[in-house]
Amino acid sequence: MKKRMFSLILAVSMIAALLTGCGGSSGGGEQTADGEQTYNWRFAHEEPVGSIQDQYVHKFVETLSEKSGGRINVEVYPVGQIGDATQQTELLQNGGIEFAMVSPGNTGTIVPENQLFSLHFLFSDDMEKNKEIFKTSKALNEMLSAKYLEKNIKVLSYWPEGFMQWTSSKKLEKPSDFKGFKMRTMPSPMIVAAYEAYGANPTPVPYMEVYSGLQLKMIEGQENPLSAIEEMKFCEVQDYLTLSDASLYVTTTSVNPQFFDGLPEDIQNIILETAAEMEDYGFQIQAELNGGALEQIKATTDVEVMTLTPEQREEFKKASMSARDKYVGMVGEKGKEILDALVSEIEAIESK
Repeated sequence: MKKRMFSLILAVSMIAALLTGCGGSSGGGEQTADGEQTYNWRFAHEEPVGSIQDQYVHKFVETLSEKSGGRINVEVYPVGQIGDATQQTELLQNGGIEFAMVSPGNTGTIVPENQLFSLHFLFSDDMEKNKEIFKTSKALNEMLSAKYLEKNIKVLSYWPEGFMQWTSSKKLEKPSDFKGFKMRTMPSPMIVAAYEAYGANPTPVPYMEVYSGLQLKMIEGQENPLSAIEEMKFCEVQDYLTLSDASLYVTTTSVNPQFFDGLPEDIQNIILETAAEMEDYGFQIQAELNGGALEQIKATTDVEVMTLTPEQREEFKKASMSARDKYVGMVGEKGKEILDALVSEIEAIESK
């Protein structure tokens, strides 16, 4: 209770500071010489400078500026500058910032239905098929987005930062290898349940504390896309890197709905067009950074790189299915409807 109260006080303090420094939540600036309105907005993301999210956000901001003829100016806040990922989400909900990257792993208690992204072996192992799923899925873009909107978050797009891979202090080749294993997770009930299905001991740890946790052996392993693993140097303090492709790290490009609804229609259209155009860029940048990261890891560390065989993946997939029942138990019938619809959409695309 005290921790929650502290978080709320901190969020309120941040909002006050941001509104004071930026002229309020309307996002308006000065008028140009020809009488057109300019806009000054804020966009927070969950990762360090140079990361996938950071590059995506800067491209998003650049595109907004170009499409608006320089009328839209956006200040970018990497993680830590105005709070952690959870605090940034609270700021977005409360109107303290206009845009944020909101990842399901950090918002599972806010929008419980989004925890389907944490289920293992749900999506295709073919990223081109996943691109089609994210662009066309009604389960995500309509049904799940409605759940976000109920929590005062308007999702502009869902996109993955890559497959989640495992680093560890021992080999992880079959589900029983996880028994009692202290696996770092994000503070998501579903991620915890996913690893409990293998018999692991999931241990939530803040992202910026994972390296020291591994180094001090407070935790024994972690999961992340390859770009994050390389960027954070996790392989320096781990013995094995397992390419499991067990799940996707999915994030959302989101906006405060009251702010968005209060904008002129032409400005709204610029935002929507930019979000749509950025979908391909998100897939492109994750492919580039994750591919380069693996080569860098191999060249600069002694970590042993292993790839799960199809047979090993199937064994993990079977063990992971019990987590789907836990998901339904957590989110109820409405969440089950979203999951069932998404599974049907994925199966249809996989069968093409």
